[in-house]
Amino acid sequence: MSDRPSSENVAQRKKAFFESLRIESDIWVFGYGSLMWNPGFKHVEARQALLHGWHRSFCIYSHRYRGTPECPGLVLGLDRGGSCKGMAYRVARARALEVLDYLWDREMVNGVYTPRILYPRTAGGRPPCHAYTVDRTHHQYAGGLDEREMVRLIRQGFGLGGHNREYLANTVRHLDGLGISDGSLHRLLSLVGE
Repeated sequence: MSDRPSSENVAQRKKAFFESLRIESDIWVFGYGSLMWNPGFKHVEARQALLHGWHRSFCIYSHRYRGTPECPGLVLGLDRGGSCKGMAYRVARARALEVLDYLWDREMVNGVYTPRILYPRTAGGRPPCHAYTVDRTHHQYAGGLDEREMVRLIRQGFGLGGHNREYLANTVRHLDGLGISDGSLHRLLSLVGE
């Protein structure tokens, strides 16, 4: 099975997504993984945010950035159930389309995510945030793996973005720096080893 959807399919999904947008004010983006410490876009405000109904999980086989199809790694996805502490970024209306275009190209390469509007709780209310949740029907969805298999995949994973274990360690380090506790990732890092 191909790792990437056809370029025609990607272009159609992107066109439909942008045609559905109605940007009348600043927008918000929710980050739960690398977007928390490396958003890659200018924003005018950042707040810690708690999202109910979704959790951060190593639930996506990585065939490109942290692995290959022959030797996959694992990367984070925002999966259904539980809760997740992350960051909400406010983007000025004038930059909204530019930022959403950037995020589409960054997050939707393999089509494993579904863009949604979610409402995390922040100190300043519950802004409608653009978020990228995992598509459980996608062939790269890896939810439900046991801990031993997750450790094996993270130890072996190496791709264009480097070692998979560095991705895990970097995530834990940045979560700690933001004062966000995630015991399951700490446990996973201790099992993988740095």
